[in-house]
Amino acid sequence: MRHKVKILDGGLLLALLAAAALFAFEVNVFRHEGQETLAQQTVELDELMALTTLTMLGVLGFLWRRAREHKRENELRVAAEQEVMKLALQDPLTGLPNRRRFEDALRAAMQATPAAPEAHALLMIDMNGFKKINDIYGHPAGDQVLVHIGARLLRAVRDQDLVARLGGDEFVILARNVEGAEGAANIARRVLESLDDPVVTASGVHAVGAGLGIALAPQDAVAEDELVRKADVALYRAKAEPASSIRFFEPAMDIRLRQRDELESAIRVAVDADDIALRYQPVARIGGGIAAFEASPLWAHPTLGEIAADRLAPIAEGAGLLPRLTERLLRRSCAAAAAWPEDVRLSFDLPGALLRDTSFAGRILSALREAGLPPRRLRLEIDEGALIREAEAAETLITPLRAAGVAIVADNFGTGYSDLKNLHRLKLDGVKIDRSFVAAMEHDRQAAVMVRALIGIGQGLDLAVTADGVATEAQTEALARHGCDQAQGALIGAPVSAEEARKMALRSESYAG
Repeated sequence: MRHKVKILDGGLLLALLAAAALFAFEVNVFRHEGQETLAQQTVELDELMALTTLTMLGVLGFLWRRAREHKRENELRVAAEQEVMKLALQDPLTGLPNRRRFEDALRAAMQATPAAPEAHALLMIDMNGFKKINDIYGHPAGDQVLVHIGARLLRAVRDQDLVARLGGDEFVILARNVEGAEGAANIARRVLESLDDPVVTASGVHAVGAGLGIALAPQDAVAEDELVRKADVALYRAKAEPASSIRFFEPAMDIRLRQRDELESAIRVAVDADDIALRYQPVARIGGGIAAFEASPLWAHPTLGEIAADRLAPIAEGAGLLPRLTERLLRRSCAAAAAWPEDVRLSFDLPGALLRDTSFAGRILSALREAGLPPRRLRLEIDEGALIREAEAAETLITPLRAAGVAIVADNFGTGYSDLKNLHRLKLDGVKIDRSFVAAMEHDRQAAVMVRALIGIGQGLDLAVTADGVATEAQTEALARHGCDQAQGALIGAPVSAEEARKMALRSESYAG
């Protein structure tokens, strides 16, 4: 296009000069042909000046046009560069600054950290329940929610604060020169208040919340990467809360996080080497005799000592090893139980986090086949709260297991919702009353009433009832009066090795005989 313009300009200039020359030639030659003297036949000075002037005007016109075109091209190029820069620094969905612009702003802020009591505050924000919106209503609905959230965040902060979207449902606020922790907390509270009202979109009404992690500069860090890391650590703690919450970075958080990372690395080695031991705690029939042994993992960490199941499962889940660890422990437990008398069952805790793993039922049945243990001798204990929260997933997992003969027991009974409709729908085989109620029943009348009620619920649903945490004869007698079937706890026996469990089961069988 530019070359065409140059050719056109040059052509116009040549045509203009040719026309001027033809005019001069026509005046001097054709109109005065045969009339001019010899002197008149030469080009006169004034005509030469006229031709020169026309030529100069043509050249100036050409240069002016080219200058105008050049200016226009520069303006278009600058506008294009500005648009590219804008796109490079702006989130295309929400219109907020993106990660790159945030990093530039943070770098500039860290080069000018204020003196106490002021500080720069970094607030990392992660939405609660956003994945559910995407899963149920689709990503277009999720995008609309994010646009609304971005607008609310802008209204919640000061004019000079930077709100950026890092990606997904992660946002960040850089608030410069706030009045220390109190100033940062004020901004954080306004952010949570801005999210109190549900977001209304074309797809429906969506309730959203958020976890906020806050780190301050220079109090917590003087380098931008370290400030971001510590705000992330605080966010990790905030996200562990069930509802929207705000957490400031604390050194203890960092220590716990590093310890957790070390534990996750160590547990990988322990799982690969089968270094996690199994202990078996007896479950007795209140009328006499051992009914089952509950398998419990115990990890002897070289520096932190013994780590029991309640701590081990979250560590394994964080490391992504929970399915693998659970399957390995189950296979070893089934192999041990195969050596017990036929009427002694194996109780095994199935973590609630595995209820959504549709393949795990097949792995359980495979472990039973490999050990030669009949399915009727396995009793899976699953947390009551997890059974209710994940009722559909639990039903999918439980159905083939119950069809094969595996018994399903609701563990920690009484601490969850005790939703009778769902408990009946899941077709359970038993319930285990939480140890906290049993421990308090001797000195707390309400706890004693609760235990009686829970036993009544189990009996009403035709379920076997086990009481956990039984420590005294008085507790056993009270449970027997109310119709409890089985008991487990310190009075019945402490966890033992697989070989000791086998010997106990054989002795129990001989006494019964």
